[in-house]
Amino acid sequence: MDELAQENQRLKQENQALREALAQMQQQLAAVQQQLADLQARLGQNSRNSHWPSSRDKPRSKAVTRSLRQKSERQAGGQTGHPGRTLEMSPTPQQVVVHRPETCPHCQAVFAAEQAAQASTKRQVFDLPPIELIVTEHRVETLVCPECGAWVSGEFPTAVSQPTQYGPGIQRLAVYLKTEQLVPYERSQQFLADVCGVHLSLGTLENFVRQAAQRLRPVVAQIKQALISSPVVHFDESGFYIEGQRHWLHSAGTPTLTHYAAHRRRGRLATEALGVLPQFYGTAIHDFLAVYLGYEHCQHGLCNAHHLRDLNGVLETMPQAWQWRFKVLLLGAKQAVAQASAAGLSALPPPKLAQIERLYARLVQAALQAEVPPAGGWPKGARGRVRKSKARNLAERFAQQQAAVLAFVYDFKVPFDNNLAERDLRMLKVQQKISGCFRSAQGADDFCTIRSYTSTLRKQGLSVWQALASVFTGECLLPRLTPV
Repeated sequence: MDELAQENQRLKQENQALREALAQMQQQLAAVQQQLADLQARLGQNSRNSHWPSSRDKPRSKAVTRSLRQKSERQAGGQTGHPGRTLEMSPTPQQVVVHRPETCPHCQAVFAAEQAAQASTKRQVFDLPPIELIVTEHRVETLVCPECGAWVSGEFPTAVSQPTQYGPGIQRLAVYLKTEQLVPYERSQQFLADVCGVHLSLGTLENFVRQAAQRLRPVVAQIKQALISSPVVHFDESGFYIEGQRHWLHSAGTPTLTHYAAHRRRGRLATEALGVLPQFYGTAIHDFLAVYLGYEHCQHGLCNAHHLRDLNGVLETMPQAWQWRFKVLLLGAKQAVAQASAAGLSALPPPKLAQIERLYARLVQAALQAEVPPAGGWPKGARGRVRKSKARNLAERFAQQQAAVLAFVYDFKVPFDNNLAERDLRMLKVQQKISGCFRSAQGADDFCTIRSYTSTLRKQGLSVWQALASVFTGECLLPRLTPV
């Protein structure tokens, strides 16, 4: 009996050890499965189902696209009422060239120069005049006063400060090429030499840009203050390089205003240094970066274009019914807001708003129930943080940030997405692709200052070319600064 009891005890201990080993292996298997799912999801990422830019898409994934836009009944091409542009004849041509026949091809008679034409047809050619450098010499004369005999001299214009210098036309063209058309300094140098016959050093070109930035800083400071006073502002950031070091380009914008600034950091230190968010009390539109949500004195609106891409991503890797239904809810709410706005309403009818909130709450509950943690709990990453699945993180975001996700439903002035901020950043990313990194922090700051000004002008339909002329000839042309 003692031997049986000992054997029984040994088997129990062995069984317990096997249970513990099995539990440990199941936990490891769950962690490996989660890691495999994360890797598969990462391999399948593209600009349609994640925050990746389209430049990172593989050629094969670019060929197969699933647009987030809903199909409409409009035909392809220009729509009815689109103004369009065509080359029309000018009523006041600067030059007229008359082509008269000299002799009759039938009888060889010679036409007299004073003979009047019986009919005339015309065609017009639009072209540029010859581009050549114009040299203007300023002379200061000295006269002797006939009454007292004093010698009195004239004065040079304020802008004419050197024995020889380049004028505002060359200066604004150099700044326009560099900051607006994103042409690198060396290619701008070649362009000015080939087309205008002007041979400028790289240092001179850089000085032109620096002078423009210095004169525009007071204007950009006013743009910044106007943004702080605006009811809704879009915020975004993107990485770029200065002297080979990673920096961040921060943007704040509205449909009529833009402000850019560069900083070494991405988070709170940067937003505090740049100074827009700390003083902003309106609604901030952004893409769920934690630093933005840390400013609790303002309201928040999350970019739902990002949410649609995130939902696409989890649908492709870990499909659940709630994910598809949430897409339908967001797009349906967007359509409801558009219809109400087109009807002249400033808010959704209470029954419609209650319906959206009710559906939202049901889908959030279904999402949290569907995205449960594995048996051994969520695994931890290299830094000790809990690594939840992408679908679970998305479900928790929807649960915790309902007011920010549905901000466009509660306030019609709040847009559905943050696409305006992404468009604001796009051209500066193009600059990085064309010219590479900035060679100095001063150069990056000058570039951001000038682009803040020209982007604001373009949004308001003002001429950037004429505005750059004002920068070098007098008081800078001021854009409209009142919040819209």
